Amino acid sequence: MVIKLLCKTSMLCTAGRAVSSHSSRSFFTLRTPKLPFRAQGRLKKGRIGTYLSTRCSSMSSSAASLPEKQAEQVDRILAGRNDDHGGVIVEMTSEPMDPSLFVTLLRASISQWRQQGKRGVWIKLPIELANLVEPAVKEGFYYHHAEPNYLMLVHWLPTTASTIPANATHRVGIGAFVMNEKNEILVVKEKSGKFRGTGLWKFPTGVVDEGEDICNAAVREVKEETGIDAKFVEILAFRQSHKSFFEKSDLFFVCMLQPLSFNIRIQEQEIEAAQVGVSGLKNCSIMQWIPYEEYASQPFIQKHELLKYIANICSAKIQGKYSGFSAVSTVTGFSQKESYLYLNKEPHGDFPWEVLS
Repeated sequence: MVIKLLCKTSMLCTAGRAVSSHSSRSFFTLRTPKLPFRAQGRLKKGRIGTYLSTRCSSMSSSAASLPEKQAEQVDRILAGRNDDHGGVIVEMTSEPMDPSLFVTLLRASISQWRQQGKRGVWIKLPIELANLVEPAVKEGFYYHHAEPNYLMLVHWLPTTASTIPANATHRVGIGAFVMNEKNEILVVKEKSGKFRGTGLWKFPTGVVDEGEDICNAAVREVKEETGIDAKFVEILAFRQSHKSFFEKSDLFFVCMLQPLSFNIRIQEQEIEAAQVGVSGLKNCSIMQWIPYEEYASQPFIQKHELLKYIANICSAKIQGKYSGFSAVSTVTGFSQKESYLYLNKEPHGDFPWEVLS
């Protein structure tokens, strides 16, 4: 950047270099000196002032030198990308930043974003920049959600009511109904959780991982807990409950799977015992397939309405009186990413099933 200055002095000292003048009114062209700090994080260059050190003196030997004056002006903003809802998303790098500099940049950024009519401002702070949380909160930001390696802060700029969506509201889990060709099922007994100490033999269950499809989660959980390879068949039913895990709601999908192997390998940390069937419950080494009715007749299941409903649905499926939702691979017109649509593929009336092929 080139800056022109109007001076009445005969000598201008800038950044340690003297420039002579033969006129009482002269324009001087100077190069912008290096900023006195290192740019940190991802910053966008805006109008940049100069850092100048000037000293003026007269041609008279009796004139006294004026004190050195320093002026620093920083006009930069945090780099961000626009979201789809009129807001801005700022993703900070993990490079250390001084909190006072961060506040200066943040205030300048907010001022510009307000002028641009931006709405929600999101700042993704990596865990290495935890020292910037308090300064951001003092500028109006609040917690939205956190992950193991970052904290997401958000600030609603307009004076109208905020339309910022809440943090993720649901946890998604699966229960795996694994049945072989003889209508025998796979059950486990857990070391921890709600059913610890109840003596209940239950379906393998687990939580769907981030970015994981329900059908794949069911296959993975069965493999991890029992060592059994299985193929997803369909979703038989699902249940929604609220305030079940850190005040979050819960979606639980009952999935039917077909076993592809039969040798059980227990996951020691989670499963007390695993077997195919429930006869001889005290002997955890039993690995045989037994009728589904022995599972459904357990007193604990008959006593609890939800578990009894699930057992009855599975029974109806075994009898051919019930059909669930199969997974159909598809893509959206927005991202072209593969996703799954779960639907009932049983023939009904004149539905054009050819659209699914």
